[in-house]
This record gives sequence, C-alpha cells and structure tokens, in this order.
Amino acid sequence: MSTVEQQPPTATSGPALQQTLTTGLLYFFILGDVLGAGVYVLVGEVAADSGGAVWVPLAVALLLALLTAASYAELATKYPRSGGASHYATRAFGPFAGFVAGFCMLAAGVVSVAALARGFAGDYLTEFVTLPVGLVAVGFLLALALINARGIKESTRANAVATVIEVGGLLVVVALGAWLLLRGDGDLARLTRLGTPEKGAAAAVLSGSVLAYYSFVGFETSVNVAEETRDPRRSYPRALFGALATAGAVYVLVGIAASAAVPTAKLAESSGPLLEVVRAAGGVPPWLFSAVALVAVANGALLTGIMSSRLAYGMARDGLLPAPLAQVLPRRRTPWVAIAATTALSALLALTGGAATLASTLVLLLLVVFLVVNAAVLVQRRDRGRPDHFRAPTVLPVLGALSCVVLATQIEARVWLRGLLVLALAVVLAAIATMRRAEGSGTPDGDTTVGA
Repeated sequence: MSTVEQQPPTATSGPALQQTLTTGLLYFFILGDVLGAGVYVLVGEVAADSGGAVWVPLAVALLLALLTAASYAELATKYPRSGGASHYATRAFGPFAGFVAGFCMLAAGVVSVAALARGFAGDYLTEFVTLPVGLVAVGFLLALALINARGIKESTRANAVATVIEVGGLLVVVALGAWLLLRGDGDLARLTRLGTPEKGAAAAVLSGSVLAYYSFVGFETSVNVAEETRDPRRSYPRALFGALATAGAVYVLVGIAASAAVPTAKLAESSGPLLEVVRAAGGVPPWLFSAVALVAVANGALLTGIMSSRLAYGMARDGLLPAPLAQVLPRRRTPWVAIAATTALSALLALTGGAATLASTLVLLLLVVFLVVNAAVLVQRRDRGRPDHFRAPTVLPVLGALSCVVLATQIEARVWLRGLLVLALAVVLAAIATMRRAEGSGTPDGDTTVGA
C-alpha cells in the first residue's frame, strides 16, 4: 500500500492546491517577503548596535542566511508541498518534532502579521488620516485574508506590484544618499566606524548581525508555496538565491547610503531612519515615502499570512492539526479554513496588543526552526527523494546549524524566557497531537506524490 493510501482520509481529503506559480512570481514572492517592512526600521537599530559601518553586519547576515537557505532549497525541491519546516521535521524526526517546528513557525507568522497590522495603523498612516488602531488593524487583516483566499496567483501578482514599489522606494533612498554625498553633505568616514563605546568591533558585528539576520528570514515562508509552483525543482533554487542576492545588494546599498548621509547617533535614535535620509536630501515629500512604507507593510503582512495559512493547512494534512484546517475552496483551491483561523488569531493579538510583547521572540523561534531544518537535511540524505532535486554541499547545512547556535547565544535572557514558554507550549501540544494521531489511523509519515 502506498504512503498516501495509509494516511487518514481527513488529512488528505479535498482537491490539491493549484500549481500556478512561475519562477518569476516565486522570485517576487521571496524578494517581497525578505524586503519587508523591517528594512524601514532596521538600519537605525543596526547602527545603534554596530556603529556607522551598518553594511558589515548586513553582509554577514546575508551570508548566514544563505547557509540555511541552501538547506531549504534542497528540501523544498525534494519534497515540494505545503507544511515547510513542519513537514521536513516530520519526515526526518517524526510527528513530535514536526509539530514543534510547525508550531514555532506558525506562532512566529501569526504574531508577525499582527504586529504588521498594528504597524500599518501607526505613524505612517497618520501622514494621511487618523483612525482607531484596532479598527484599522482588523479591516486591514480582513482585506488581506480576502486576497489570500481569492487565489495564490492573484496574491502573488499583487505582491509583484507591491515589491516593485517597495524596491523603488529603497532605490530612491540609495539615490538620495548618493546625491547628499555628491553635494558634500555626507561623510564616507562613517562607513568604516565599527563598534560602539560599549562593544568592540567583533561583538558589534555579531550583535548587529542578529538584528540584520531577521531582515533576511522571509525566505523560509516560500517553501510553503512550493506545492503551488510549476516545476519547483527548477524554479525554486533560482528564485530563492536570486531573490536573496537582490535583497542583499539592496540592503547593503541602503545601509551605505543611510550611514553616509545621516549621523550615526541620529540614525540610531530614529524610528524611521530611512525617512531621515529623505528629509536630509529634500526633494521627495515625506508623505510619498510614507505611502511606500505602507505598501511595504501590507506586502509583508500578505506574504506572511500566506505562509501561515499554508503551514496550518500542511500540518492539518499531516494529521498534526485539526482536519478541518486542510479544507480548500473547490474552485479557488485555497485553504480557506486555515486562512480564516490564522487571520482570527492575528486579529485577536492586534486588538489586545499582545504582538508587541511577543515580537522579540520571533528571531529565537525561527532559529529553533532553522536548526531543525539544517539537521533534517543531513538526516534525509538517506532518502533519495525526487530525481534531480537541488543538493546542497554537506558543509552548508552543518555551518547553517552552527550559525543558528551562535546567533542564539546573542539573544537576551528575557527573550529566551518568553521563547521557552512558547516552546514549552509547543512540546505539550505536540505530545497531545502525536498521541491522537497515533490513535487515529496508523502513523503516516507525511509523504506525498503531489506533482509527481
């Protein structure tokens, strides 16, 4: 009997997701998520941690992200299906590990969307209109849910347009920084100043890289749409590495422009550091840049919402979450129950303000997931998987796992405390889900023949 036949009917019932994503759409999906709203506040935070040479931790973070990205490229082309890290961990280590990895990703995604919803309703929006934050956040989330439910093609096309606007806004910052230097108002010497009075150069690079690392981690959301990609074995590695290279180049250029154009102390104190470049250069109205920032926030929330819903759908199909979450719309073939559930949780967090207190645990939760994924690559080498899938050199997942451990040592103790509470909840729920799954109808391993 095939693996698919051994799975419980509730985990696989209903039509499969539609394969409509091209290499180009997937590239824009990943680029849009990596170049999300974080870049609009990132540069100031990195400057506060590492000094004027902001580009150094940005470049280091890109290299560290590429290590884990190679592991995702291998697993996504070997097992192209929704569920991402949860599915890979389930295959490599069993449903218990799969649930923990999936729960960490799901928690990070839901909290991230809630935080972005509140961010959309904040200072950038007040350039145009002042409305209650809760009302705007809920309306914003409902609009994103409708786009998500309409179809992956429509969602990614909207993302492509938003990404072009987003990248355009960042390139404007780069151009304005260059203009400031040409007219003699900038200071190139700041680009070589690494470290702060409290930290030496090495410590500054490492702590700055932790902050910068978060700006690159949007790539992991893309594995949850690998099942909806045409020929993922060919498309996924090209889109993934192309998008990360583009994002890395843009980030480094933005870091150079901002640091050279604006004094480091002023950059570090600002909650809108790129807006400081716009104001210093002149010629571009602040409201226009605020509009671009709102597009960036909306785009990041849309893509993270897609990831969260596909992850919940994939975990339900693997028997790790309630079966109704695996239901899809017959015509649109989108996971509508998972979309509704993750949107409702994000709305609850946005209304209560809980997202702000949990936001700092996102990096830690993602590092746990990335550690599991890098280990899963090595364990799953015993399975040949699909022919001609991408294969990362063995040294890359090993270094990727080590990088997760090193970065985790830079996380503050108070963040570890909150993160451990989330992990403890994940472990308890994983034990319950694993027992129920085993009692249900055997122990499916989550294999699939989608697209085969």
